[in-house]
Amino acid sequence: MLNQISIRDFAIVESLDLELNQGMTVVSGETGAGKSIMLDALGLTLGNRAEAGTVRQGADKADITASFNINTIPSAIDWLEQNDLDNDGECILRRVITKEGRSRCYINGRPSPANTVKALGEHLIAIHGQHEHQRLLKKDHHRTLLDEFSGQSKLADKTRQSYQLWSKLNAEHARLSEQSAEQTARVQLLSYQIEELEQLALEEDELKQLEQEQKTLANAGEILSTGHSFIGLASDSDENNCVQLLNHCQQLLATIQSESPSVRQAAEMIDSALIQVEEASNEIKHYLDRVEVNPDRQQQVEDRLTTIFDIARKHRIKPEEVIEFHQSLCQELSNLSRSDEELEQLAHDAEDALNTFNKHAAELSKQRHKGAKKLSKLVDQQLHDLGMPAASISVSFNPLDLPSANGLEEIEFLIITNQGQPAKPLGKIASGGELSRISLAIQVITAQTSTTPTLIFDEVDVGIGGAIAEVVGKLLRQLGGSAQILCVTHQPQVASQGHQHLFVSKRSDKQRTHTQIDALSKEHRVNEIARMLGGIDITERSIEHAREMLETA
Repeated sequence: MLNQISIRDFAIVESLDLELNQGMTVVSGETGAGKSIMLDALGLTLGNRAEAGTVRQGADKADITASFNINTIPSAIDWLEQNDLDNDGECILRRVITKEGRSRCYINGRPSPANTVKALGEHLIAIHGQHEHQRLLKKDHHRTLLDEFSGQSKLADKTRQSYQLWSKLNAEHARLSEQSAEQTARVQLLSYQIEELEQLALEEDELKQLEQEQKTLANAGEILSTGHSFIGLASDSDENNCVQLLNHCQQLLATIQSESPSVRQAAEMIDSALIQVEEASNEIKHYLDRVEVNPDRQQQVEDRLTTIFDIARKHRIKPEEVIEFHQSLCQELSNLSRSDEELEQLAHDAEDALNTFNKHAAELSKQRHKGAKKLSKLVDQQLHDLGMPAASISVSFNPLDLPSANGLEEIEFLIITNQGQPAKPLGKIASGGELSRISLAIQVITAQTSTTPTLIFDEVDVGIGGAIAEVVGKLLRQLGGSAQILCVTHQPQVASQGHQHLFVSKRSDKQRTHTQIDALSKEHRVNEIARMLGGIDITERSIEHAREMLETA
């Protein structure tokens, strides 16, 4: 359950530390005092969207912390353990919002995304808002309420997942089947192109080598002539070649009788030059041994290059891209060449998924019908207690022509408000007060089957009063026997039924407005109930009436 909530610099709250107990806790206060501030702050710790305007004027940030005891909430314990966020039976949610609008969520001190916090919050708190009746106008909400009441939310998830799998497999099978004719033509074209490229059999780096060889063969005569001239000048001519000249230089240096470092260094450089010239001459000799004037080989190389360039132009690619293009065609052909066995396997998988969906959907439909009878009976009784003796609610099951993620039928709540009238959709009800009472009855009944330990009712008693409000208060007090109930209310009949009572007040100084929430003592509760009964002027009669209401609760 929710043990404590601490609020710092949020809206018009400067500082608030509030401890909460088991049972039914009512929250009241004058109009505009900020009764929903605590719930808004709590909603932020549960991952609701934050805005910069929520930070108190003049403060840098708002800081809100909610502490829960989860020893009796196994689903929350399991969730925290699975996400490595467990903390020995305690769960602390924190939200920090800066004045610039940035915010961070924390679970047990560790930063967590808002969506993750929301997922955890579903195990901790269920909020029934004053606008809940507006959601009742949506048929999707009817289905969700029925599944939750029937305890079939997990089965509904399985049904949805099996439908999504079947839909995916079925769409894939249909797509591949429709593409078969086009695919066959594409396979034939790819096969022809690949065969042509395989006949070409271009090897890695072959193009570069061919281009280099073609250049050498085309200039063989000139290369040989120039190369022999180089060799002659370097080492082989009868006179004045480089080697002879360098040898003569060595001899001249040898005649200089000097220990000068300059002479020694010059001699070493001449020796090195002589070695390099001789090596260069030998390298060119080896190169020229491989160069020949060979018109036949030149023609072969040029024909091979022509073939490569022609195929590249045919496919509108660069010659150096031919090998990569060949590989891409082979990959595409592999992807397209799904065998008949693979297509049959896909059809088999789709059929298995559909059978699984039908199994889950049929069981879900069965449980929905059982739950609908029970829900109708219980809600009818609540409606009678809420001053609608002729009202009767029913659940309509409209079979769908095709499977859907939500099962085999569309679900809608129908209502009869007066005897002799046909059942109508909730949206056809003219009276807003009737719709509020219907909403309240459904919320109270579905809350009784909720596994969530803390239930919050935010002004769900709007539009009712008198004896009906007293019935609502007793219903909520009854729920407080098995769950923690927080109820924001304007009705003294509801407020008097609470096990605890929180009072929201507002005070203003010259600069700003402050809100505070106080737990009321027994005597202060009498005064607050009297205020709710009689308005600003509290009389002895209203005080006595308030005391009587509290004593009989």
